[in-house]
Amino acid sequence: MQIKSLIFAFSLLISSSFIFAQSTETPWKVDKSHSSVGFTVTHLMISEVSGNFKDYDIQVSSTKPDFSDLKVTANIKVASINTENTQRDEHLRGDDFFNAASFPEIKFVSVAVKKIDEKHYKIIGNLSIRDVTKSVTFDAVYNGSIKSPWGNTVAVWKASASINRTDYNLKWNKALEAGGVTVSNEVAMNLVIEMSK
Repeated sequence: MQIKSLIFAFSLLISSSFIFAQSTETPWKVDKSHSSVGFTVTHLMISEVSGNFKDYDIQVSSTKPDFSDLKVTANIKVASINTENTQRDEHLRGDDFFNAASFPEIKFVSVAVKKIDEKHYKIIGNLSIRDVTKSVTFDAVYNGSIKSPWGNTVAVWKASASINRTDYNLKWNKALEAGGVTVSNEVAMNLVIEMSK
């Protein structure tokens, strides 16, 4: 009787360990030297200005090899905005736009992921800019995984979404004599994320 009890207890322990191992989220480390958090906005109705954020922290985890339960959390430092123009960057950090002094971070927290096919996903989450939080859906492309020369696994993602900046109280603009405005309300967000484990 004792032997049967020991066998049962051992089996239960093995099963519990296996279930726990299966449910443990796999963390990934984002390689900032091969990643970018960028944006593009239309300027003067006919041109475009692109920029990026130099300082950010992105946490990515999953329990499944196909990333169908992907979780993403991002914290982006507003003060690190860079459009290759010092005067414009200072304006963007001010209260006409992001107000970096009062709202130092842009935040994104995923709430769901939908796998469309082997490469295409939709990542749904809450995006917070200034004091406003709204739901945003990123169209994400999984470029695949590969073993690096250093022995770690590397995965690459591209993600894009479009937001209306006025929804987040980034409302500064100036009318043009010929009609239209200086800066479009629509902002395209574009991310390339290389991560490893």
